[in-house]
Amino acid sequence: MTPVPITHPLLTKAGVRHGFFTREGGVSTGLYEGLNCGLGSSDDPAAVRENRARVAGALGGRFGDLAGPYQIHSAVALLAETGWPDDRPEGDAVATTTSGVVCGVLTADCAPVLLANPQAGVVAAAHAGWKGALGGVIQSTVDLMKTADADPARIVAVVGPCIAQDSYEVDEAFERRFLDQAPGSGRFFRLGAGEDRRLFDLPGFVLWRLEQAGVGQAAWTGHDTRPDAARFYSNRRAFLNGEPDFGRMLSAIRLG
Repeated sequence: MTPVPITHPLLTKAGVRHGFFTREGGVSTGLYEGLNCGLGSSDDPAAVRENRARVAGALGGRFGDLAGPYQIHSAVALLAETGWPDDRPEGDAVATTTSGVVCGVLTADCAPVLLANPQAGVVAAAHAGWKGALGGVIQSTVDLMKTADADPARIVAVVGPCIAQDSYEVDEAFERRFLDQAPGSGRFFRLGAGEDRRLFDLPGFVLWRLEQAGVGQAAWTGHDTRPDAARFYSNRRAFLNGEPDFGRMLSAIRLG
């Protein structure tokens, strides 16, 4: 079964193959049922490899074409000239100017961001959890694309399925960290159930970071990962349910 990802008109119009893959269409079972692409999970490695091959195949590639970094919640963006099927460098974003290379990132509540500048012939994928988004992974990704002569104003970017504000409760200290490091970010918080609780708008914050980086057009797909267990894996949901692990979804993009 070939998995069918979520796509977005901004990237489709840009002429790039892309997809925010859900948990549907995979071979994993049990806790990871579906299209778990998380190499760091405790799932059967053979199942994960098959799932990742299915994602690459859905975008017209093969398992070995997939360039996905070993994610560390950083602002490190990497340039891929080939796929990284086995030895994955550490980082949280990957860009390519090479046709056929499939840039991908894993998420399970964090925000996947797919970016393209077809005029310059460069695409990228970024993993933007709260730490990476605050720490500068979006700016790093755009800066890397600029080294390939990408004009930020001509970059289009889409934020994929991630945990949305209604599902993302944090504490007051979390909010203060953002206010200190990203002045003006208070707009992405609202009061939660208690005085010291807040609800954080991760996709809104990531879109703001894209705007700050000069990206010309950006959008969010509008999908909240936490409440939809049939379609999405979710770290927060797994924690609240007392589950020992969770699957990871792959979002990917390639030129052509």
